[in-house]
Amino acid sequence: MEALYKQYKGLMFRLAYQMLGSATDAEDIVQDVFVKAYDVSLEQMTEPKAYLCKMTTNRCLDLLKSARKKRERYTGPWLPEPISTPDADSYDSVITKDLLSYAMLVLLERLSPPERAVFVLREAFDFQYDEIAELVGKTEANCRKIVSRAKKKMGIDPEEPNFNQEKELGEEWISRFLSALEHGNVETLLTLLATDAVMLSDGGGKVTAALHPILSGERVASFLLGLMRSFSKRSDFSVELAPLNNQTGFVIRLDGRIDTVVFLHIEQGVIRNLYFVRNPDKLRFIVS
Repeated sequence: MEALYKQYKGLMFRLAYQMLGSATDAEDIVQDVFVKAYDVSLEQMTEPKAYLCKMTTNRCLDLLKSARKKRERYTGPWLPEPISTPDADSYDSVITKDLLSYAMLVLLERLSPPERAVFVLREAFDFQYDEIAELVGKTEANCRKIVSRAKKKMGIDPEEPNFNQEKELGEEWISRFLSALEHGNVETLLTLLATDAVMLSDGGGKVTAALHPILSGERVASFLLGLMRSFSKRSDFSVELAPLNNQTGFVIRLDGRIDTVVFLHIEQGVIRNLYFVRNPDKLRFIVS
């Protein structure tokens, strides 16, 4: 069983993480599944990968049903828990493969638990429909319909094969964005933001954060510039780029500790969405 744990723990973590949007819960589920699997003989487990993925999927579905009610009572916007994804050569590469973008994790919140499970299995892990049907206890035809319905709910063109391949934000582009903030350059900032840009901030009621989405490029720019003016008064404030969820994000530090993680979602050359994760409970998987 120890060999199976080493072989499949990464796959199971990625699967659970993308179904739940919570690295903490995903880690707990992986441990729970293997504890239960220890009671199963290897003879009974004829296909270990399928068996472990099915157990993981079922545990995630159970947790999603209860989590939905908790998230309805959450203070302010609920955002997925980010994770660090350093270069695969210097990190456990099984954790960095097949990750959907952070913006896609946010969109997954629109789906019901079964829709999310089927979508993730198909689009993130490229499982065949007959495999998915076996894992979730539905027919192949039903699974195909679920994926199509899920894409429509998320505003994704069902015929678009590479919907998750977002344009790479080069460091030069990001530096321009940060420079505009640092120097209070409103004009440049507005050219980088979509006119209908949306900013979400997750403090979970534990730290200060906007309780409602900030809508429009002008309002987002005004909020960011005010935030920068407030932060810049502190000598212990710093911003650094970091590999997060297989993309470049920002880490804001105060007094050396991680205070906020920021993701930018770009479409058609402008920032469409900004995600600020401030809830300290959601920052434990960020490498210091």
